[in-house]
Amino acid sequence: MKKYFLLLPLFFFTFSFVDAQNSKFPEMVFVEGGTFKMGSNDGYDDEKPIHSVTLSDFYIGKYEVTVGQYKKFCKETNYRFPGKPKKEWYDEHENVKEWVWRDNHPIVNITWFDAIAYCEWLSEQTGEHYTLPTEAQWEYAARGGKNSKGYEYSGSNDIDKVAWYDETTYERGTRPVGQLTPNELGIYDMSGNAFEWCLDYYGKYSSKSQKNPEGPKKAQYRTIRGGGWYYVEEFCRNTQRDCPKPTLQKFNYGFRVVKNEK
Repeated sequence: MKKYFLLLPLFFFTFSFVDAQNSKFPEMVFVEGGTFKMGSNDGYDDEKPIHSVTLSDFYIGKYEVTVGQYKKFCKETNYRFPGKPKKEWYDEHENVKEWVWRDNHPIVNITWFDAIAYCEWLSEQTGEHYTLPTEAQWEYAARGGKNSKGYEYSGSNDIDKVAWYDETTYERGTRPVGQLTPNELGIYDMSGNAFEWCLDYYGKYSSKSQKNPEGPKKAQYRTIRGGGWYYVEEFCRNTQRDCPKPTLQKFNYGFRVVKNEK
């Protein structure tokens, strides 16, 4: 009897943890608004200048949207599920023979438009307004919001504690969401695992103070954040930015959602 008594709580915890990652709708974390210094003077030129940004309260996904969650969206709407990533990334690696979609991994190989389509469906399903995080919301949440301890990566200065990236995945693909240490707000994988699409068009920063910025009104590229399993550690920094075309599908491009306070 003692053996079963000790195992039951562990089983319940594991079940709850897995269920949270694979529920139909993403689990959300409340982010209290505030003012922070966005950008960095120590990174690439497009991370400069550091500027003051004030944000209202919002909610953000505790995890990246998973394969299982995206499958539900595609099944219910007949939306095209992404094909397997092109093989060039693993042709030279003996340990990777084929791509396998796993429900508790982040969805990848999707465009910005695919991510928006998911957000629109989620909004219809829930009656709430879901969308992609603005770049400012993303960075504020990655830094830990009002609980920020000033880490370089989301949740730590030790990247191995918080991120799946090139050195820890050995170029084998994504990992299950929520397996490493969360950041100060209890959010997982904002550094590494999958790059995450943001709502904004990509553009240069202004030195002026801003409130709830949404980026340029029009541009050729969209912003993506957080680094990924195939990229080196510098791409996983909280302030690092990239700017692919919104139509680009790539083997480590995914997303998480936000819900704004009314």
